Amino acid sequence: QVQLVESGGELVQDGDSLRLSCAASGRTFSSYYMAWFRQAPGKEREFVAALDSSGDITHYGDSVKGRFTISRDNVKNTLYLQMNSLNADDTARYYCAAKKLVGIATIAGLYDYWGQGTQVTVSS
Repeated sequence: QVQLVESGGELVQDGDSLRLSCAASGRTFSSYYMAWFRQAPGKEREFVAALDSSGDITHYGDSVKGRFTISRDNVKNTLYLQMNSLNADDTARYYCAAKKLVGIATIAGLYDYWGQGTQVTVSS
């Protein structure tokens, strides 16, 4: 089992950059496939980015491709999301998620563990 705690969310201006972190407990973090999702008020949870257990293979949602970068540090047991060129459409609560089974997935229901989320608000 793994526990996930996100941090780094805040109020920023249009065009700013921000880096989110997700600290994981447990000794098996390096075996999990990880992802970031986000959810805005009144909207469904949206896939943002995912990566494999080593961090070598990544996949992004179309709305963030080219602006966001997902990465991980398996020594520090931490997942990151670097967000550049933020705009108002990026305003949401951002969640990290962990998946035990091998394979990158874009469907929230396939992830086994979730953090509580961190709020990102972009002011235009």
